[in-house]
Amino acid sequence: MRPELNVLALFKGTERFIFVYDDDSRDTLVDDLRQKAADPTVALNWFDAAVLTERVRNPAAEPDAALTDD
Repeated sequence: MRPELNVLALFKGTERFIFVYDDDSRDTLVDDLRQKAADPTVALNWFDAAVLTERVRNPAAEPDAALTDD
């Protein structure tokens, strides 16, 4: 049986962040999101990383309208 893949995407201005991962690589993805947020050359900020991390950890949860970065 092949593992089920998950897709997480963030469209921020002209940049696109698309992550494909399986259940076994969730922790690795969270670490990668943190590294990208800490890198000043990447447009992903700490708010973005927090929102994406929450989606990775709770994929069935509805997005919170209060978490929009307006």
